[in-house]
Amino acid sequence: MAETSRLKHLGSQKFGQMEGYSFLSVKVVLVLVLLVQFTAADHSHKKHAGDGVQPLSKIQIHRAVYELHENASVKAYPVLLGTKGEDSQWVTIEVASPKPAEDDWLAVFSPADFNSSTCPPTDDREVAPNICSAPIKYRFANDSNAGYTKTGKASLKFQLINQRADFSFALFSGGLSTPKLVAVSNSVSFVNPNVPLYPRLAQGKDWNEMTVTWTSGYNINKAVPFVEWGLKGEAQIRSPAGTLTFPRGSLCGPPARTVGWRDPGFIHTSFLKDLWPNSLYTYKLGHKLSNGSYIWSKSYHFKSSPYPGEDSLQRLVIFGDMGKAERDSSNEYADYQPGSLNTTDTLIKDLDNIDIVFHIGDIVYANGYISQWDQFTSQVEPIASNVPYMIASGNHERDAPGTGSFYDGNDSGGECGVLAETMFYVPAENRAKFWYSTDYGMFHFCIADSEHDWREGSEQYKFIEKCLASADRQKQPWLIFAAHRVLGYSSAQWQDGAFGEPMGRESLQKLWQKYKVDIAFYGHVHNYERTCPIYQNQCVNTEKSHYSGTVNGTIHVVVGGGGSHLSAFGPVQTSWSLFRDSDFGFVKLTAFNHSSLLFEYKKSNDGKVYDSFTISRDYKDVLACVHDGCEPTTLAT
Repeated sequence: MAETSRLKHLGSQKFGQMEGYSFLSVKVVLVLVLLVQFTAADHSHKKHAGDGVQPLSKIQIHRAVYELHENASVKAYPVLLGTKGEDSQWVTIEVASPKPAEDDWLAVFSPADFNSSTCPPTDDREVAPNICSAPIKYRFANDSNAGYTKTGKASLKFQLINQRADFSFALFSGGLSTPKLVAVSNSVSFVNPNVPLYPRLAQGKDWNEMTVTWTSGYNINKAVPFVEWGLKGEAQIRSPAGTLTFPRGSLCGPPARTVGWRDPGFIHTSFLKDLWPNSLYTYKLGHKLSNGSYIWSKSYHFKSSPYPGEDSLQRLVIFGDMGKAERDSSNEYADYQPGSLNTTDTLIKDLDNIDIVFHIGDIVYANGYISQWDQFTSQVEPIASNVPYMIASGNHERDAPGTGSFYDGNDSGGECGVLAETMFYVPAENRAKFWYSTDYGMFHFCIADSEHDWREGSEQYKFIEKCLASADRQKQPWLIFAAHRVLGYSSAQWQDGAFGEPMGRESLQKLWQKYKVDIAFYGHVHNYERTCPIYQNQCVNTEKSHYSGTVNGTIHVVVGGGGSHLSAFGPVQTSWSLFRDSDFGFVKLTAFNHSSLLFEYKKSNDGKVYDSFTISRDYKDVLACVHDGCEPTTLAT
């Protein structure tokens, strides 16, 4: 009754929703948080270091208690967002507190209700307000308000994106570890929280197929999803979309099943088939409601893929470990993913010169806080809605104890691959096994899943060999291998006597050599490094900037500086490491024709080239016999 009367006193001030959990589960969450913090402390970094800890995991929201004060207030405006069709908008929050303190903080909750009445009955906590959901973002009250601790007044701005629910803002004292709820704002919401948003393109299983995946609040019993599309300036057609979602029970542990849970909405994918090569298409997302009316997204466009082997200018970008960041400076993302927005914005500026993007693992770093996936898809929408955005699985997407991941940690925060497999499409035979091949013109890509067994004799090893062997090098001379973890070479990762993952090169290097892989890319280590063409720990070519002739070794590239806190290099200067940079950046490959490839490493802060090389060769050079890479011959005539 006491809690009910307090809520009535708040009037329209609301609290949010999330599955509860037992005291035992709470202890598990706390242990996991401590483990993450301990692991992060073990990293050594240079400038822009960051602490490597998911900011939302620092909030001990289950410890929150009431400290409501009649003279404290939080007011949010405007209350209605998206009145002109926007899918993001800035909101101003006016805070007043009679007892201001330096560690006061403001949380954004969505849905706006977050009181214990919405917690499942399994929640056995008794201390009000029994908040069982983490906020989606937060800021300290004295941010941009240096006088807050003296005046008790602050004005902050948050950028909100449409996430299928309303929002409220709560003022807490006591810092993140012992939060005390002081005041709650009015709710704010978008005009239509269910609209189709954040399209992300991906290559289909055929070269002339493009997939479009997006998120909405409409299940199929409320509206039928589809894409209206066609060649620019010509008649448009409609293609149906499939709809997926997942319940809390599909996730594998905390915080994804506890304080990190948030309804993911509905994820739709449509398959646009029989595309003309190198052609400009327009499209928009649609939902037909049961009353016959339509809900539309804005219009987008993309250029279809070239025919495999087509001789034309082809440009791709590849990086790993970007994560997300907040343009309103909330969530301390300057410490968590400090380079993410720089990478995103630099790619957007150069988008007219990019044909396809590969983000090879550690996509969001949500670590079990489901709300962060919406925010990431919003951040990359200007890229992913215009060019294929191909992803690979990393430890922060897949790893969860006892779930079949090759590494048994909980880097995914209980997500166990569910979010990555649902939110993005990849042309895999089984999306729970995140390995696949894809073609783009003169390129053939073999994308491995480093979070599943890749050793010789495994199912994935057989896929990797089949993928490499299937490349028609006369038509597709540029053969690329990619995985999240460093299955090749990195002088920043010294582990069990190997520079890279133990057993990685032991199992795979004979395949790279046999099938003459040009370049192998990795993330996981948050920096940039390029090796010489190498086989069995030995450089097979003394050249550093221009390679020509026989393919006698694979160049290994770590490109994990997409945005997450940076990694330092180890003390050993290896003979095979040609260029190292502990900064944020990405790689761009440009194929001019079947004989000429340009490699460029660019920094995210300015988009300028800091390392490069070229490859020039003919088909006969690919066919040439090299050590452990010769086709069998016979003396028979």
